[in-house]
Amino acid sequence: MTSINEQPIPAARPVIGEDEIEAAVRVLRSGRVVQGPEVAAFEEGFSRLVDDRHCVAVNSGTSALHLLLLALGIGPGDEVIVPSFSFAASANAVRLVGADVVFADIEPGSFGLDPAAVEAAITPRTAAIMPVHLYGHPAAMDKLMPIADKHKLAVVEDACQAHAAALNGTPVGAFGAGGTFSFYPTKNMHSLEGGMVTTADAELARTLRLLRNQGMEQRYANEIVGANMRMTDVSAAVGRVQLGKLEGWTEQRRANAAYLDANITAPSVTTPPVAEGARHIYHQYTVRIRGDRDAAMARLTEAGVGNAVYYPTPIHRLKPYWEPDQKAGRTWDLPETEKAAAEVVSLPVHPSLTEGDLERIAAAVNSLGENL
Repeated sequence: MTSINEQPIPAARPVIGEDEIEAAVRVLRSGRVVQGPEVAAFEEGFSRLVDDRHCVAVNSGTSALHLLLLALGIGPGDEVIVPSFSFAASANAVRLVGADVVFADIEPGSFGLDPAAVEAAITPRTAAIMPVHLYGHPAAMDKLMPIADKHKLAVVEDACQAHAAALNGTPVGAFGAGGTFSFYPTKNMHSLEGGMVTTADAELARTLRLLRNQGMEQRYANEIVGANMRMTDVSAAVGRVQLGKLEGWTEQRRANAAYLDANITAPSVTTPPVAEGARHIYHQYTVRIRGDRDAAMARLTEAGVGNAVYYPTPIHRLKPYWEPDQKAGRTWDLPETEKAAAEVVSLPVHPSLTEGDLERIAAAVNSLGENL
């Protein structure tokens, strides 16, 4: 139980400091508030995280996924292979362009797409594979890219939770045809709200810029049908400040995770494994609970340790997907997905944690013991 002098430890703590506030006020006073110099500077700065790829800033991570699929020409009649163990936005973006979602199972360690399951899911209609770098751990890109190359498929990276994660030295967002990032306030860095698309293809980048701005590069000279998915300069200014702090925050997250790895010893709890060659940036520190997860979470909450489940319902069981599949007589065999959804719990790992916080988290988890 939390003592009267102890504050609960939040599962996440978005940072909006004086630097961010000053940057936002500076832009507001400038009068250049949408798709101006701050956005261009943010794109240029973020490019250094993704092997100098072209970067196109948009208004959300979902917009980033949506526009990348549109720019790649994916639409009705196409299939995109997606993990069901992810936030719904991953699959929603596919539906929004009129393509069909094909769910494939995940690896139990990384929670990313299982390459064998992906290969088994490929059909003549498959146009793309969408690996999700869930919780900040890179998916098995070293195995997924050869499969995509073999079948001539686009790879759309959902890196919305994985800023600065890498595999064998290559940053996420620099593997496939394009990568996507989110700057929602709970992410490892944020821009109040926003997203980014990354690509090595200059023509694809130009198409993305047209799509985000009503199909225009020059004002009123519309070249294609587009939308308004622009990032504001206020968001970009905040993002630039956060980008400058990202590496320090990332190393603090990794240090916090290392402490928890070393000090969580409860037999009923499995700490997150890290694949060889992977740089996990711990957007979430996600353990597995064997036994009564709800009881474990209640005990952690009583001890003042914030916790949450990401995600309790796999996408294929959500109403917009489950009901059409039932009507079509379609079923998905996703045992690792179902198991993960029943076992995972995310614990605080954010860089605002103190040494005392980390000790309290480990002690609370260890108090769960062996049997739940």
